[in-house]
Amino acid sequence: MANATAAFVLGTRPEIIKLAPVIKECDRRDVSTIVIHTGQHYSKSLDTVFFRQLDLAPPAVNLDVGSGSHGEQTGEMVIGIEQHLKDADPDVLFVQGDTNSTLAGALAGSKLDIEVAHIEAGLRSYDRDMPEERNRIIIDHAVDHLYPPTGETANLLREEGISDNRITVTGNTIVDAVMAYDDTSSSVSSILADLDLSPGEFDLLTAHRAENVDDRDRFANILFGVAAAATRRENDVIYPVHPRAKDRLEEFDLSVPDCIRTVEPLDFFDFLRLESTASLVFTDSGGVQEETCVLGTPCVTLRNGTERPETVFAGANCIVGHRPDDIVAGARQMRPKVGDWELPFGDGNASEYILDDLGFDASHRTRQPQERAASSGGVKEP
Repeated sequence: MANATAAFVLGTRPEIIKLAPVIKECDRRDVSTIVIHTGQHYSKSLDTVFFRQLDLAPPAVNLDVGSGSHGEQTGEMVIGIEQHLKDADPDVLFVQGDTNSTLAGALAGSKLDIEVAHIEAGLRSYDRDMPEERNRIIIDHAVDHLYPPTGETANLLREEGISDNRITVTGNTIVDAVMAYDDTSSSVSSILADLDLSPGEFDLLTAHRAENVDDRDRFANILFGVAAAATRRENDVIYPVHPRAKDRLEEFDLSVPDCIRTVEPLDFFDFLRLESTASLVFTDSGGVQEETCVLGTPCVTLRNGTERPETVFAGANCIVGHRPDDIVAGARQMRPKVGDWELPFGDGNASEYILDDLGFDASHRTRQPQERAASSGGVKEP
């Protein structure tokens, strides 16, 4: 596809990370790109750092939507995205994941004469109380091209009646990103020295989901359980506190246990460095479950289910919920399993497979066709 233009709608830092390899692959193939940033995560300074660290040009458009109810936020995004898509008239629009930004991009693009591609399609938690779960279902049924990371997620799409000719298994672009930037993070990040940490002698915590931090008892249980698990090993726990969680800590007047060290949100390289050198990661984030799986760091998920079951099947992750005893038991189970699993999310070339499938010029691809054919991703399943 010569002289093609690809548009990208994103609004959160995980989307920036997972779309970065696709944007850079477009650059390698001389495909023009336009990035529309919705501003769903509204820390402009940290977003700017992410774009710079990932060697991406600043977004062409920033809608500055910020916070609001789901309806207000999504509606405002649809209006802004639609106008900029009309002006840019791209050949394809990429959306990634399950956020309100992803939903707004899929809705806006599907109403126009634009092919819409959903990266990381087919994830399901089967928990319809999660706003993201409803987003995933709507997005997958609205778009033209679906790129699930695994055969299992592809099968979930088929079970919902989505036709095979819209589905291509590619692996997950998070593997592309982690493989591309892990060495860089180890060489440029000073976070271990800054926090006086040694590799393998600390744990990492992320907790930000509404169902966890908006419930005082549940949030308190998570903090207590993580602290109890870490204390058994005399480990400190580093907790980069999401703005939502910070507000709830103050609102609920919750005391953070002494062994949990709260820090400000981190840039991509610093957080990647902590993930790769932690003894264990406690999280309620889907993206962190994937990243730790790729990095070989054992993970304990502080939820009652996950849309990334492949991490559990591989042995990289266990699901424990929020009860302190279960958190301690999960930590005991996972600590010995450092890197003791096969990677379930592809070979780190998902971006190439996606652009190949869309017919973009492959003359600038970094791998040869015979290498691609021999790999596990990038082919439509029968």
